[in-house]
Amino acid sequence: MEIQISHTSMEPIYEQIAGQIRLQIREGTLQAQDPLPSVRGFAREYRVSALTVKKAYDLLEEEGFVHTVHGKGTYVAEISANTVQEELQKQLESQFLQALAKARAMKMTEEEILDLVRMLMEEYR
Repeated sequence: MEIQISHTSMEPIYEQIAGQIRLQIREGTLQAQDPLPSVRGFAREYRVSALTVKKAYDLLEEEGFVHTVHGKGTYVAEISANTVQEELQKQLESQFLQALAKARAMKMTEEEILDLVRMLMEEYR
């Protein structure tokens, strides 16, 4: 498992970790029942706090991407197509919100934003 951590990013490290593990699960790099590194091992390898890794693993477990067996470790969960679709939907919504915030910062009106979206949709077809 390869993870890139940026200590200068505005995104918290636990979210960087969770996001990259999610991506590897979606892409099939990590398969159902694959073990994740131990919290301590991960923390040591990537030079981050064990609490940060634990927070990332807890988030992934809450989202249904992994499951933890007490005393044995954390494993990739069987992911349903719905779980993957929901995660992709959340990411898309987040990206749209970021784009809308930029548009509003540029003082674009709602109609200008909608015109831009319509134009882009036409190009996409």
